[in-house]
Amino acid sequence: MTLPLLTARDLAGCEHRLALDHLNAREVVDASDDPSVTRRKEAAAVHRAAVAQVLAGIHTDEPGTFVEVASGPISERVAATLSACAAGAGWVFNAALPTDRRAGRRGGSELLARVGDGYVPVIVVNHRVSVPGGEGTIRTSPLFTWLPADDPTRSMRSHRRDVLRLAHLTRLLEHAGLATDTGLGGSIGLDADCIVVHDLTPAMPGYDETLARRHAIAAGALSTVPSRIGECRTCPWWVRCGPELVAARDVSLVINGNQARVARDAGLLTVDDLADYTGPAPDDWSGGDIADAVVLARAWRRGVSLVRRVEVPTVARADVEVDVDMESYGEDGAYLWGTLLTDRTDPTRPVRYRPFVTWDPLPTVDEGRSFAEFWAWLTAEREAAAATGKTFAAYCYSQSAENRWLLGSATRFAGLPGVPTLEEVKAFIASPQWVDVYEAVGANFICPQGKGLKKIAPVAGFGWRDPEAGGEASMEWYRVAVGVADGTPDAGQRDRILAYNEDDVWATKVLREWITDGAAEQIVHRDDL
Repeated sequence: MTLPLLTARDLAGCEHRLALDHLNAREVVDASDDPSVTRRKEAAAVHRAAVAQVLAGIHTDEPGTFVEVASGPISERVAATLSACAAGAGWVFNAALPTDRRAGRRGGSELLARVGDGYVPVIVVNHRVSVPGGEGTIRTSPLFTWLPADDPTRSMRSHRRDVLRLAHLTRLLEHAGLATDTGLGGSIGLDADCIVVHDLTPAMPGYDETLARRHAIAAGALSTVPSRIGECRTCPWWVRCGPELVAARDVSLVINGNQARVARDAGLLTVDDLADYTGPAPDDWSGGDIADAVVLARAWRRGVSLVRRVEVPTVARADVEVDVDMESYGEDGAYLWGTLLTDRTDPTRPVRYRPFVTWDPLPTVDEGRSFAEFWAWLTAEREAAAATGKTFAAYCYSQSAENRWLLGSATRFAGLPGVPTLEEVKAFIASPQWVDVYEAVGANFICPQGKGLKKIAPVAGFGWRDPEAGGEASMEWYRVAVGVADGTPDAGQRDRILAYNEDDVWATKVLREWITDGAAEQIVHRDDL
């Protein structure tokens, strides 16, 4: 039997999607990428190109050491890769490896690094593969040579997809007769300042098992069924799977992927099974209280969009309140800090939206300028409130993103005029003056449709002016606003982003006021389901 040819992409993610891709190729679905997927692919391509330029620059004085395979038909790329390896190139970029038809695998590596008479695979990925801090010994290698050594300054950020891909490439190198006996591979992440070294030996048996299972699925020898997971949001097959799941009243419609697996193992196959469940949490249950999951199922069955978990919902309030919303562009930086100030003690002071923004394309040092201005303004409002005996609170919706860029900006732009110290930012984040409305929503409500601001604020009566408003959409608007696509900035898209950001801070304000003004008490209580 001829095995389906699988790439490393086929080894992770939804098994049912793999089955549909291979067994239903003639079914017509919209296979175009979701805009968020397109943006991630474009960002990854830009990152790969930047790494290639860095590596080429390192080896510019060593002819033949660094070889970049030209883009083109796969057969030509394979031939060029093999030719470079035969010539003893130290580094081969954009490598394509011979297809292993007997084992049913194909693929290529951003980089091959010569070690002895063979090569190790090195992938270039658009995420972080290490973080500062020596919480565990890892090995890294400099970019100019393959020289793995213990690195006590970093900790590994492990990604299963990366390890599977490196294992996949190792097997392809073995097939081509180009592998080494080191059992190693490498990854270059967003920082692109070193190669993180992976010991692949322990991962190879798991890779082989995964490949065998995925082959069985792709060949139709192992059946799969749909189940709602995060990947569904951008999957072209959702137009088929979604209605199937609703028709079956599948339990994954109300709980996450791992919980759904555990629930099915316990015999809870449908939303109704879960809604009627009164027992203890099944073995291996994780990610929340089973009682909340039961409430979610009951709410779904009755069409309820929000459920109170407490008698009287609360959220911290203050005399002077500032709602904050940050806009970032991928990993490149935070270009906009939007604020909305409300002085509850002074009705003559207007509620005012104020943005702190840079329109210089990220990454840019001007980001430090806009961040410093935002911090100076926020600090002045805090100090003014304290000086007049008023309480102060700043609010955001899901502080993980804001905290990341608060801390990151203080670190990256340390020393620039007005940029706070890291200790100052940490003290603010840890203070009661920084309030996460997302956490308040979770403490007060059970949310069958999710806890995102776009899901919850409409329950409080708020609506966005732009029907396409959303985080992923704003990424595309930003590209046009600063001229990433064609080099021509678009003032109209800048205005669109500012309006969207203003709506976000207004939504946060409206939601938290709705929680505390008594209106939220009209939401159905969990005991009433």
